[in-house]
Amino acid sequence: MATLPQYDAAPSRPLSRGDIKVLSLSALGGALEFYDFIIFVYFATVIGALFFPPEMPEWLRMVQTYGIFAAGYLARPLGGIIMAHFGDLLGRKRMFTLSIFLMSVPTLLIGCLPTYATIGYAAPLLLVLMRILQGAAVGGEVPGAWVFVTEHVSRKDVGLACGTLASGLVAGILIGSIISAFFKSYYSAEEMSAYGWRVPFLIGGVFGFLAVYLRRYLEETPVFAEMRAKKALSDGLPVKRVLASHLDSVALSMGVTWILTGAVVVVLLLTPSMLKSLYAIDASYANVWAIVCTVFGSIAAGWCADRLGSGVTLILWSLLLGVAYWVMMHSVPQDPSQLLWSYCLAGFGVGIVGVVPTIAVKSFPAAVRFSGLSFSYNVAYAIFGGFTPVVVSTLMISHPAAPAYYIAALALLGVLIGLFLLWAPGGRRLSVMPS
Repeated sequence: MATLPQYDAAPSRPLSRGDIKVLSLSALGGALEFYDFIIFVYFATVIGALFFPPEMPEWLRMVQTYGIFAAGYLARPLGGIIMAHFGDLLGRKRMFTLSIFLMSVPTLLIGCLPTYATIGYAAPLLLVLMRILQGAAVGGEVPGAWVFVTEHVSRKDVGLACGTLASGLVAGILIGSIISAFFKSYYSAEEMSAYGWRVPFLIGGVFGFLAVYLRRYLEETPVFAEMRAKKALSDGLPVKRVLASHLDSVALSMGVTWILTGAVVVVLLLTPSMLKSLYAIDASYANVWAIVCTVFGSIAAGWCADRLGSGVTLILWSLLLGVAYWVMMHSVPQDPSQLLWSYCLAGFGVGIVGVVPTIAVKSFPAAVRFSGLSFSYNVAYAIFGGFTPVVVSTLMISHPAAPAYYIAALALLGVLIGLFLLWAPGGRRLSVMPS
């Protein structure tokens, strides 16, 4: 049976003012960076019309536009591994600041790009390049942020730190949704095509640079500073050591990341369009409130992980997510009045994203933590984040309730992983409140 490493963190102590500053600035930066990454999808229709030939069939234009969006996901593993390599060797803070800078620049440039009418096929090629840079940046930001905050707080607050940061990332999706709705209602279709679509990208770039400035006030994590002082940093390539000695931790982290991607992609991102296409139900308003509930659910799950243990919390939130989404997808088609409360409950269940990083961060030793987490998270997200929409939409052809079955299967996986954390040697250390 696999044995997982002991988690290295600051000794138990009360949450300090400095910890609160780290959590606040990290969550704010994560929200702004995730906004920069996700805003593309909200304006995909307008971008597709402007960056591809007008004579191109609409379906092909949208396929290519979403293909450009997917390019950001495919770039995540490479960018994450490279940034994590230097994060394990040079310091967490440098990469933590660099990631948001690398996100801000291409986001700002997307808002300034000439369209197909101006420079022809060079326009979509430049757009692909910007999305690749964004993907590389977010590949380093998310695991880097988890490592950064958890190595600042004491070991008894690791769950709360991860939950708070996860809530910030989800808030980035919420900000993108709200800004998209505002601009689409404020500008006419002609104004949106002429210049309106550029404004959200310009706003994202400017606020990204603000986040870069604010991160200057953060300090290197105590865990990394101690390793550097004791000359205990990883020799050679950290990711090589991860693959040679920590495959059990990689498997565990990829498993919980699969649950995270399914919860976010299916429940929050795909469900409104599925309800619209299948049952002509407008779920946009309920979706906003479901995302709000996810923000609070993430913090609650992280808080519970510190007190009940990661294994127990994962089991509880997996059951909540699976049951709530199953009830929603089987009751709403017959009675649309059930949508708001059931979607909010399912959104709170998506708060499982608050306990997932708690498990993944604790499964790697400090010397290779950034590289191990980044490799596991980004590879899993690229695979499952990329294929989940295809798998779910294909299954829906034969069974409209396929999304509910998919989430139920992931909920079962979460229960099994939770039981492993409770009973596996070493895994149990991740499941009980550290002393």
